[in-house]
Amino acid sequence: MRVLHTSDWHLGRSFHRESLLEAQAAFVDHLVETVRAERVEVVAISGDVYDRALPPVDAVALCNEALRRLVAERVRVVVISGNHDSARRLGFGSDLIDAAGVHLRTDPSRSWEPIEIGGVAFYGIPYLEPELVRGPWELESRTHTAALGHAMDKVRTDLVRHGGPSVVLAHAFVTGGEASDSERDISVGGVAHVPLQAFDGVSYVALGHLHGRQRMSPTVRYSGSPLAYSFSEAGQVKGCWLVELGSSGLASADFVAAPVPRPVGRLRGMLDDLLTSSRYSDHESHWLQVTLTDPVRPKAAMDRLRARFPHTLALSFDPVGATPAVPLPRLAGRPESEVALDFVREVRGEAASPDEEALLRAAIEASRLKEANS
Repeated sequence: MRVLHTSDWHLGRSFHRESLLEAQAAFVDHLVETVRAERVEVVAISGDVYDRALPPVDAVALCNEALRRLVAERVRVVVISGNHDSARRLGFGSDLIDAAGVHLRTDPSRSWEPIEIGGVAFYGIPYLEPELVRGPWELESRTHTAALGHAMDKVRTDLVRHGGPSVVLAHAFVTGGEASDSERDISVGGVAHVPLQAFDGVSYVALGHLHGRQRMSPTVRYSGSPLAYSFSEAGQVKGCWLVELGSSGLASADFVAAPVPRPVGRLRGMLDDLLTSSRYSDHESHWLQVTLTDPVRPKAAMDRLRARFPHTLALSFDPVGATPAVPLPRLAGRPESEVALDFVREVRGEAASPDEEALLRAAIEASRLKEANS
């Protein structure tokens, strides 16, 4: 059996206010093409289908289109909810949708209820919020390890009955995994991780939550997100795992790279060098995070950067050789214009120009007059 493992679509997410819907739609096209070309029988989506509990309508429409197209290819789809999804909303109508070959698993109590496809048992363990399952499951501790451990014990009990190859979908932070800046913290009482050993006894574990592809063991893997959702993911290869299962378990797992509509990157240096050096030519079409190291903060830095790098989205300053900041003079009793000009000098590293000083003083005076007349 051929299984395509994907996760963390985060439909509806933006990237520094830039819409990603077209890029996410391009991934759906790629997913369907891969299913067709590789003769995939099951698509496993390991949580965080949406970016938030109340997704925008265009994100819901894209999800509907993706599932409709997959069903048209005659593949089965197993989906679990992640920590970004509303389990109740994503799982609406799950019993009816099962009949179409789309199996939504968002109810923790169904975690050990197998979906049997072609002799393989699929178990969908949605994101487990420890506080919500601790009471019903009579857990001794309020941790992810306790919650997931309980679900996996139940899965292993059912595997004794099943006796064949198995796949578990789970949304969790496995100890040793490498996080990105774009994942939401799921720590509870300081304990967010679950041990790799929790998944012992399963032919393949399709993990979601961490956004970089990772091989935790030969049989336990993260597919990562299909797109970069933070600059910390620059350089990551995005895509899905194409998994082949035989009668004795995992036969192979190959990574299928996804298209990159626009790469993300990070640049660091002095503004003039960034604007003139040919070393940065291949970054001109990237979404960029830029850190300027000029000793004095350049004026109109973002506008000047975007003249060469039009997709610069984030800008910060880390001056080389900067001296420790001198405490600002006291504020009480000083004219507002002097306080404002001191602030400009502190932030920029040099005094305001005469024109800027005149503009600041005029703005402060206009504000004072408006307040006096109100």
